[in-house]
Amino acid sequence: MTSGWIFLVSFVVLTIGMTAGMLLRNRIPADELDAGTKEVIRLGAGFLATLSAVLISLMIASAKTSYDTQAAHFRTLAAYLVETDQMLAQFGPETTQIRILMRQAVPAAVDRIWREKRSAVQDSAFTSASLAEQINGAIASLTPANDAQRALKHRIEEASAEIANARLLMFADGDVAILTPFLLILIFWLAVVFASYALFVEPSRVVITALLIFALSISSALFLVADLSQPFVGLMQIPKQQLRDTLVPIN
Repeated sequence: MTSGWIFLVSFVVLTIGMTAGMLLRNRIPADELDAGTKEVIRLGAGFLATLSAVLISLMIASAKTSYDTQAAHFRTLAAYLVETDQMLAQFGPETTQIRILMRQAVPAAVDRIWREKRSAVQDSAFTSASLAEQINGAIASLTPANDAQRALKHRIEEASAEIANARLLMFADGDVAILTPFLLILIFWLAVVFASYALFVEPSRVVITALLIFALSISSALFLVADLSQPFVGLMQIPKQQLRDTLVPIN
């Protein structure tokens, strides 16, 4: 479920809960809503509100962990790209073609990562791209002329392997940080709490407006949590242009 749908569904359900509370107020006889009954309902609503706050905090922690994990893989990938390019430049002018291939491969790889992370099916996520295979083959075919170049080639091969590992970890670490059953239960709890708020208050424009603002605020919070749990889509996605511009043009 996307963050936009989560916002819409939660706002609609909370509004339905508020409306249900107002309707129940007119249908329940006044003698059945004595002080003891009101106290029990208030205690139950307070307990549900506490549970909802705990669940929301767990969802925020899970979403933040998912986002930070993917952002760490992203930074690792960028760092190893820069390191590999610098070592290739130190190796000698014979690596110029490899560096050109890297600059061609990075934008295509970035687009592929974002496209496959947004797709529900990632059958090709772990398959090698042709440019990546060309780069790896060119690195393997480098012929060191001295001890310094032999050491550089070994480090270049290690860095290129880390690039592949970072990319694979982006797919291995899933982005589904918010489970749908948890979300549905949370929205149901909040709807019950809103129904209890409207049950004991005489409906008025001020009350209805206040409850709608509260519902909008809670739905916005759930929207932000859901958006944070999806690092490759939405408003708070990882900026891919930063990775595109990692490698500076060759003079």
